[in-house]
Amino acid sequence: MAITASQVNELRKQTGAGMMDCKKALVEADGDMEKAIDFLRKKGQKVAAKRGDNEANEGLIFAESKGDVGYIIKLNCETDFVAKNADFQSFVKSILTVGIENGVDSVDELKKLKYNDKLTVEEKLVEQIGVIGEKLDLSDFAKVSATCVVAYNHPGNQLATLIGLNKEGEEVNDAGRQVAMQVAAMNPVALNKEGISQDVIDNELQVGKDQAIEEGKPADLADKIAQGRLNKFFKENTLLSQAFVRDNKLSVEQFLNSVESGLTVTDFKRFSLS
Repeated sequence: MAITASQVNELRKQTGAGMMDCKKALVEADGDMEKAIDFLRKKGQKVAAKRGDNEANEGLIFAESKGDVGYIIKLNCETDFVAKNADFQSFVKSILTVGIENGVDSVDELKKLKYNDKLTVEEKLVEQIGVIGEKLDLSDFAKVSATCVVAYNHPGNQLATLIGLNKEGEEVNDAGRQVAMQVAAMNPVALNKEGISQDVIDNELQVGKDQAIEEGKPADLADKIAQGRLNKFFKENTLLSQAFVRDNKLSVEQFLNSVESGLTVTDFKRFSLS
């Protein structure tokens, strides 16, 4: 049967596939829209199987917050060319929207959700692999809930952060954005020292002790020196103890207290492609 331009356009709207791919799918399906969509999805499965071992180190990260909740997503692709494509950016944001509308907080939950009336998010990803011709990997998704949540998207969308705060208000929002940028720049490993695992602490102490002995320090002082180096590790790697980037005379904790007494960060997320 003859395939009309309107049929091709309709399939393209539904799948994002190219004009020629849509026409071929409709020809194979004798004009049946559902079968054509299934044809494109199977094509995506074939491409996914072929490119399964490929590296997907490029991609996009988006964070979005409103009031007391925020979400952040990372979708990887193979090339920077695809990552910069407007259609791919819209696709990533559409998956983020699905996660927001359903309030999920993990990749596994998100993949199981309905993307539309016909496909789950996971199935839509496979379909898009066929459309784009590259491996796609929905590698991370997270949610932060707090009294106030602030999102920061670094230019280029290869890095984004979410900050949860225990208070709200205009000044709190502004302070939250500054701390969100701090997290982006300084990459803390935990909120405070209580968030550092005992294994990491034990390792840092052992490394510090070994270094002290190698430097010729007396063995009886090695433990004390190692503890001092551990405290430096906490100061440099835990968010509330870090020197505030905009005024390194203050820690982040002191900066927040200067904005409003008792103001603090309750949670944060940082996704990066590098």
